[in-house]
Amino acid sequence: MRYPKLRELKEAIRAIFKGPYTTSFPKKPHEPYERFRGRPYFHEEECIGCAACAQVCPTGAIKFSDQLVNNRAIRKFTIHWDVCIFCGQCQANCLTEKGIVLSREFDFATTEKREDLKQEMEKELLLCECCGDLIVPPDQYSWVAQKLGPLLFSNASLVLYYLRTLKLASQEKYPAKEEMEFVRSDRMKVLCPRCRREAVLKS
Repeated sequence: MRYPKLRELKEAIRAIFKGPYTTSFPKKPHEPYERFRGRPYFHEEECIGCAACAQVCPTGAIKFSDQLVNNRAIRKFTIHWDVCIFCGQCQANCLTEKGIVLSREFDFATTEKREDLKQEMEKELLLCECCGDLIVPPDQYSWVAQKLGPLLFSNASLVLYYLRTLKLASQEKYPAKEEMEFVRSDRMKVLCPRCRREAVLKS
């Protein structure tokens, strides 16, 4: 016959005086621990739209798409809570560490449409001033400029955008070129990586 260990007896005696370890949920609200991983939320003011969270999500719960809507370039994010496994990879890999944060919410069962279990967010995108292709959100450009400091002057597009935000450069936005014949002045525009490479090599 196997006798209980002292540790097991200690736990049993403690439970007699302190009561059960389980909570009375759903009769009473349950307060999770501080480090509990619950429903993730986008925080639009802190998010720079880099899409790192979507790229590391193991279940594909976070989706993003770049699109033109009414001549406005946007990057649309959608997080599906019904697919999320609350692993925390999105928060761990967020560049700002505040763009997407896991809350302590866990009780969101519903009898309504499953499609309603989601959060959507939109970020504006910059357009290449030569080919008109989508580049990155302005918030991401600003974040990179702040991180690089003086080193941002190694990238003409980044410098030009940064100076425009400070109102130290012309705010003129050039229409996309019909014929991709680059001249030296094209290097001083906000360009996508492909046009930047072509402008440097051919001008």
